[in-house]
Amino acid sequence: MTDLTIRAGQVYRSCDPRDNGRRIRIQSYFPGNLRAVVVDADTGKRTRPLLAATLHVSATTKSGAPWRTGYVLEASQ
Repeated sequence: MTDLTIRAGQVYRSCDPRDNGRRIRIQSYFPGNLRAVVVDADTGKRTRPLLAATLHVSATTKSGAPWRTGYVLEASQ
């Protein structure tokens, strides 16, 4: 698995199958912080902090099982 570099503008998709692919966009993040500020990717509303540890670069864990929690990187700008 490669390292995840969190940057403003990146779009993530929810790993939870019950969320129907909810998408978030990173609004701001300072390297070393525990939290990133995110907004809804489609509307740009609902600003909130999110633990950076819940952002994943791959949709699967090291063992190959799909993530059930957190968000997986979808696109970056």
